[in-house]
Amino acid sequence: MSLLIQNADIITADSRFRADIYVEDETITRIGKDLEAPPGTEVIDATGKLVFPGFIDPHVHIYLPFMATFAKDTHETGSIAALVGGTTTYIEMCCPSRLDDALEGYHLWKSKADGASACDYTFHMAVSKFEACTPSQLREIVADGIASFKIFLAYRNFFGVDDSEMYQTLELARKLGVIVTAHCENAELVARMQQSLLADGKTASGWHEPSRPEAVEAEGTNRFATFLETTGAAGYVVHLSCKPALANAVAAKSRGVRLWVESVVPHFLLDKTYAERPGAEGLKHIMSPPLRDRRNQKALWDALAAGFIDTVGTDHCPFDISQKLMGKDDFTQIPNGIPGIEERVNLLYTYGVKRGILDLHSFVDAASTRAAKLFGLFPRKGTIAVGSDADLVIYDPDYRGVLSAATQHANCDYNGFEGMAIEGRPTVVTVRGHVQVKDGEFVGEKGRGQLLKREPAYF
Repeated sequence: MSLLIQNADIITADSRFRADIYVEDETITRIGKDLEAPPGTEVIDATGKLVFPGFIDPHVHIYLPFMATFAKDTHETGSIAALVGGTTTYIEMCCPSRLDDALEGYHLWKSKADGASACDYTFHMAVSKFEACTPSQLREIVADGIASFKIFLAYRNFFGVDDSEMYQTLELARKLGVIVTAHCENAELVARMQQSLLADGKTASGWHEPSRPEAVEAEGTNRFATFLETTGAAGYVVHLSCKPALANAVAAKSRGVRLWVESVVPHFLLDKTYAERPGAEGLKHIMSPPLRDRRNQKALWDALAAGFIDTVGTDHCPFDISQKLMGKDDFTQIPNGIPGIEERVNLLYTYGVKRGILDLHSFVDAASTRAAKLFGLFPRKGTIAVGSDADLVIYDPDYRGVLSAATQHANCDYNGFEGMAIEGRPTVVTVRGHVQVKDGEFVGEKGRGQLLKREPAYF
């Protein structure tokens, strides 16, 4: 079935214009004034609304065995939450641990998503160890359409790699033309500080941040950048949270290191006092890197506006309160993560665009276009153009609401942004031309999502 969106105020990363958008066979086939459509075409009037390309979340956990439990979302619930929030594509971290076979893990993650996601998706493939079979396995995974890896410089003995394994991964990635995303901390320092704090009886959630302070993230960021510089590989720092780590990333960029930076919504809007709250309230807000001192927020917003931070993701990783309570007597046992896939776009629009920090083009770039370009999805995704997938978000800037667990679609019993006001939300969301969301509710096809296969581009 064809679709015509009339009177669209179209906003991309580099342009704004009024036109109609006509969609056939899942793609945009015409953009222009006063377009005509054949009988039977679905027509949507976008007068008074903003029309954005579908948003892309570059950092999501849906299926995740972690810390003796599992993240709560399924690909059905997670993708519906994404769509209601305007995200039409997500990149999931495929994260087999050091105890697992990487290739088996990849096929397991694929099987969990296949036929279950309501929006399109792809994966970053985690490299949790580097052994004799790793190069052949990773080559097979890249040949299957996965063009990005993930390494952890944290979570020692579970996800984390040592420096030798990082070097070998980056060397292989350079040869394959694959970009490597990295969680940048220092596993040894974190382990030592955790042990010291626990030995002193400092067990509550508020001690999580002191166990992995800003200096640890800054060191990890600098080390990753140094390894990129040495190997010539391309890299991407995930969920950067603080000014010292940002300074190291910007310094590396300035000397020509192929490095890009992601921050995530919680670090722009929440601070470490949330994790210092007593009882379950503090446990809800444990993630790594941790929520930081509030002084870091202005640095992140300024860097995003200036283009030093390239993308804004979520690190969406929902655990229920009962799971968080596993660490009530030992902060090292709190499952790390916070839901956010549904809230990201509205929070970024409300507290970035509406507050005058970001213009609309920077907003689209950070929440959609830059991720599409970095991860081999552009121009199929991340823009509104003839030939692009008809992933479209018709956005109502006049909507006013409040975020709450009572109204969210993620499969989690709390909302990390509970009570925060939003000024705007998607009113219609399409995935390849099919309407999936209307007026804040999912109305579409649950299994519509496709695995997006990508080609390496970082030779």
